[in-house]
Amino acid sequence: MAVHEQPHRHTGFRFPSLRRTRSAQAPGEAVTTSATVVGSYALAGLRLLTGFVFLWAFLDKAFGFGYATPSGKGWIDGGSPTKGFLGGVAAGPMESTFHSWAGAGWVDWLFMAGLLGVGIALVAGVALRLAAVAGTVMMVFMWLAEWPPARHLSDGSPSMSPNPFTDYHVIYAVVLIVLAAAGAGATWGLGKLWARLPVVNRTPWLR
Repeated sequence: MAVHEQPHRHTGFRFPSLRRTRSAQAPGEAVTTSATVVGSYALAGLRLLTGFVFLWAFLDKAFGFGYATPSGKGWIDGGSPTKGFLGGVAAGPMESTFHSWAGAGWVDWLFMAGLLGVGIALVAGVALRLAAVAGTVMMVFMWLAEWPPARHLSDGSPSMSPNPFTDYHVIYAVVLIVLAAAGAGATWGLGKLWARLPVVNRTPWLR
């Protein structure tokens, strides 16, 4: 009696070597992926910290917490968030212009709206391009108010800046531009949800 061989049936077993070949990443790819993840978290942290800087400046000037703005002299108490700073400008090409703007209602409103808007956008991770434009304009004007190489002292007399080429206003402007260019709102933020909104999807500069 002949013995018929049974055809081989696939049992669903996959060779481990093949599984590893399909899922394994090259060492260079793994390093690149890891660096990308770390970079996204680093940018998200930078975004949140920078946003808090703007938000805190708004809150302190609005309510007079006693830090940069003395208690009882906040915006809600009738104080002006721009009068002291712009009125004390003692150098630069816009000195007379800043003096005429100091304490003006429209300047106070624009300045405070800028601080609040940029701060909220950075913390939430939305509208980073608009925040970068608005924040950079603010930083440029504040840099001009502390015109290098002369920077006014508390008594109004000019002094030499410790760095005639750059200062923290320039750094903040660069940070805002980098965050917007990198799309840093997706990590620890609402950037992905914001980008899906129809009006934002149709208008890229709102991202």
